Amino acid sequence: MAITSYQRQKKRSFLRILIEIIKQPMFALLIGGGVVYLLLGNRIEALFLLVFACLSIAITIVQESRSEKVIEALRNLASPRALVLRDGLRVLVAGREVVCGDVLIVSEGDRVAADAILLSSIDLLLDESLLTGESVPVRKLAPQTNDKAPARLEATVGGEDSPHVFAGSLVVRGSGIALVHAIGLQSEMGKIGHALQSIETEQPHLQKQLYGLVRNFTIIGAVAGLLAVVLFGLLRGSWLQAMLSGIALGMSLLPEEFPLVLAVFMAMGAWRISKVRVLTRRASAIESLGAVTVLCTDKTGTLTENKMTVTNIVYGINSATGNWSQAQNIKANAQSQKVLKVALLACPLHPSDPMDIAIHQLAETQIGKNEDSFAKHTLVHAFGLRPDLFAVANIRTNGKNQLTIAYAKGALETISELCHLTKTQLKSINEEAEALANKGIRVLGIAQAKVNTDQLKKTPTSLREFNFDFVGLVGFADPLRLNVPAAVAKCHAAGIRVVMITGD
Repeated sequence: MAITSYQRQKKRSFLRILIEIIKQPMFALLIGGGVVYLLLGNRIEALFLLVFACLSIAITIVQESRSEKVIEALRNLASPRALVLRDGLRVLVAGREVVCGDVLIVSEGDRVAADAILLSSIDLLLDESLLTGESVPVRKLAPQTNDKAPARLEATVGGEDSPHVFAGSLVVRGSGIALVHAIGLQSEMGKIGHALQSIETEQPHLQKQLYGLVRNFTIIGAVAGLLAVVLFGLLRGSWLQAMLSGIALGMSLLPEEFPLVLAVFMAMGAWRISKVRVLTRRASAIESLGAVTVLCTDKTGTLTENKMTVTNIVYGINSATGNWSQAQNIKANAQSQKVLKVALLACPLHPSDPMDIAIHQLAETQIGKNEDSFAKHTLVHAFGLRPDLFAVANIRTNGKNQLTIAYAKGALETISELCHLTKTQLKSINEEAEALANKGIRVLGIAQAKVNTDQLKKTPTSLREFNFDFVGLVGFADPLRLNVPAAVAKCHAAGIRVVMITGD
């Protein structure tokens, strides 16, 4: 029998939600108290308790049922579609239907459905931020082997040049064919989900206190009631009246108003918080939320936008670092525009890499329409990333003056090597790059080289065949969400200490 790649949690039914609510001490006490009052013949008290208990339970059931429906919809969205090879045919199936041994075909924009090992790949870049919290994509390479099936290497999430792809990661560039070897709980994503399911949730502190209070008063009431029954029966001789008096005394000592107030306020709190589009799966979470003193939050995609943005451009070798950004829309000077234009022409016309997208977005506002920039240049040849050369380049011919230029961007060490910089120049550039890196900014080197006709007579095989000139540096960062500073300020005002947890 095939094992599906996603083992779904059982949906909480109406009956299960009802039982979980009634099992809570505050609701159980309300219902129990109402039943006892009804047996004693005090219909007004019984009706009062039962009506409020039923009202609170109804509100809680409606709220939790709505949350379950939304969570189920989110689960359906989280299950990606997968293109697999079966019986020699390409078949599009739901991600949960992928099985071990399937040959998975992934291409740009796809969400990987299962853990797999590459059989072949073409310029494959994956965003594994869902697993690692790192927004920069990593390159994946199929192992170099003559075997039909690649050798099983140790799977490392976030590994550069690794042959392993993981469920939940996003293909941002290129394509590949991979053999599925782990699904469901055996996948890295499944292991995380299983670990979360194994966490035991503690009862909220307020409910613990209420449970202790009710327990203590129950013991006191039981002792007092038993004593009243014995004394009344011995002194008056009417044991039936003694039993009724003992029960009445015991019930009078039970603090049934506390759970009534707590149940109503928790249910109303869940209702109110749903108005601001916050899911409350269990009403008891409201009390836990109100007791928070320290808030631990992820960075990538939570505090930040989980997308790269150009934040700095350094032009020339001895220039000062510029601090203008797209969000501020500060007009760039001619030198920084030159760096940006070279970086743009080193990108593809239709970008998928986060850094390429960031360059395109900034060039659109600082230079003009990108289509116009690319229309003036004809692509002659493109160089992708290679294990021995961490840079990409495009050779383009300008239709106006027929100049052929190679535009390159990549790791600073690689660009410096291609430009054959002197030690003095290299020191100056490294100082600029380190200053940016100390601020948490990622840096790419930008260079260009004139290409003569003789070099194009045969297809160039390496960027080392050209004499590049260093143009500048481009700095990238994952910016904060606009509402984060205000949200953190509100937490501080409420006495909540905010702690950021990040892989950086």
